[in-house]
Amino acid sequence: MQKIVIIPTYNEKENISNIVRAIFALEQQYHVLVIDDSSPDGTADIVREMQDAFPGQLFIEQRKGKQGLGTAYIYGFRWAVARGYEYIFEMDADFSHNPKDLDNLYEACVNGADVAVGSRYVRGGGNVNWPRNRIILSKGASFYTRLIIQLPVKDPTAGFVCYRREVLEAINLNEIKFTGYAFQIEMKFAAWKLGFVIREVPIIFRDRTYGASKMNKGIVKEGIIGVLNLRWQSWFKDYRNRVKKTNAGSFPAVGSELLAKTKQ
Repeated sequence: MQKIVIIPTYNEKENISNIVRAIFALEQQYHVLVIDDSSPDGTADIVREMQDAFPGQLFIEQRKGKQGLGTAYIYGFRWAVARGYEYIFEMDADFSHNPKDLDNLYEACVNGADVAVGSRYVRGGGNVNWPRNRIILSKGASFYTRLIIQLPVKDPTAGFVCYRREVLEAINLNEIKFTGYAFQIEMKFAAWKLGFVIREVPIIFRDRTYGASKMNKGIVKEGIIGVLNLRWQSWFKDYRNRVKKTNAGSFPAVGSELLAKTKQ
C-alpha cells in the first residue's frame, strides 16, 4: 500500500474503464480510488463491476450530489492517508493526463521532491489538441498566479500531481476552501508555505476525446478571486499557521470513519 491514484468523476462512463485499466497495465503496483459524485450516467456502477477483476487494488467512494473537484480530492486524501499510503496522486479520468507519466511523478518524489507536479509549462511539456481559448486561459491563469502570490510553479493550476504522505499530513485540509482552479493553486501554495519541495515534471496534456469538460465561468471566477484572497491572507494574516496542522499525523473523525467502513 505505497501508491494510490485518486480519480474524481462526474459523468465519465466513456473514460473510466479505460483509464483504470491503463493504470493497472503499467504493472507498477498502483492502487486506484475513484471518488464519484453520484454520476447519473452510471460511472460508479462501471467501477463496481470492475472491482472483481482488481481485488484490493480498485476502490470506489460515491458521494451524494455534485460537490466539486476540491472536496473530492480532500475526501480522497483523507481516505488514503488513513490507510497508510505513502505516495498519493491526483489524476483526471479523461486521458488528458497520460498514465505513463505517473512513474515520472513517482520518481521525482522518490528522488527528493515532496510534491511533483505534471507541468505543461516547463521544458519538454506542452498541450495537444487544446482549443486556443483554453490555452490562453490556462497560460493567463499561470502568469496571473505567479505574479500575485509569487508561487514558484510555472503550472500552478495543474491537476496531475503526486504528494508524499507527509505533505498531506502537515496541511490542515479543513482550511483549503476552494474547489476548482483555486483548489489546485492553494494546495501548492500551502505546501510551498510550509517549506515542502515542489518539483515540476514535464508532461504533454491532451484534450479529452470523450465526455464534456467541467470548466465553467464559476470556476474561472473562483480562481481569480481565490488568488487575490491568498495574497491578502499572506500579507495581513498568518496564512502559514492557519494551514499548518498543529497535530500533524492525525486526521479529523472522517478519516477514522472511512477506515472503519472499509474494515466492516
